[in-house]
Amino acid sequence: MSESLAKPRAKFHSMDEGTKADWDIIATEAMYAAVGLPDRVLDHLRLLGGDYGGFAVDRLEHSLQTATRAQRSGRDDEYVFCALLHDIGDTLGSFNHADIAAAVVKPFVSEQNHWMVEKHGIFQGYFFFHHLGLDRDSREQFRGNEYFDYTAEFCAEYDQPAFDPAYDTMPLEHFEPLLRQMMAAPRSSIYVKDPAAELTPT
Repeated sequence: MSESLAKPRAKFHSMDEGTKADWDIIATEAMYAAVGLPDRVLDHLRLLGGDYGGFAVDRLEHSLQTATRAQRSGRDDEYVFCALLHDIGDTLGSFNHADIAAAVVKPFVSEQNHWMVEKHGIFQGYFFFHHLGLDRDSREQFRGNEYFDYTAEFCAEYDQPAFDPAYDTMPLEHFEPLLRQMMAAPRSSIYVKDPAAELTPT
């Protein structure tokens, strides 16, 4: 019998039948799942390796290079975390990768950095949309937003130049401690009463 099947499980077949005992079981399992989140995120980043999509570097190298450039310029850990994960949605969100990345980082970052990740796709389009018959100025719909310049800077300084095969990029292992620290506990979540509390299952 697998370890998962051997664990206690809720008795209800419909949520409106659930008891406190059922939800205590589920909450405990949710805590274990939350603790394992950094490992799953790291695994998903590794899936980007070998996927070039026509670029000069693969998607993992691009993500690492973006994060390396941000870190070397003195950006804080949260910013570097966002730089590392900004394209993690590429494999699942072919048409909205930035939305997926934004959803992953949202519980752990500021509103400003979440907005930057969420909107970076359309801001990055300034550098290439016109080659595809699209409007490179699509980002102008957000002109006046307090985070406009912040996001434009991310794309110009760190995202768009991060396709250089000769760049001295730091490996994923270098960023692993930072990622684990950033994902240790959420700043906000509808499932967590005290977001500042460490995610430590008992």
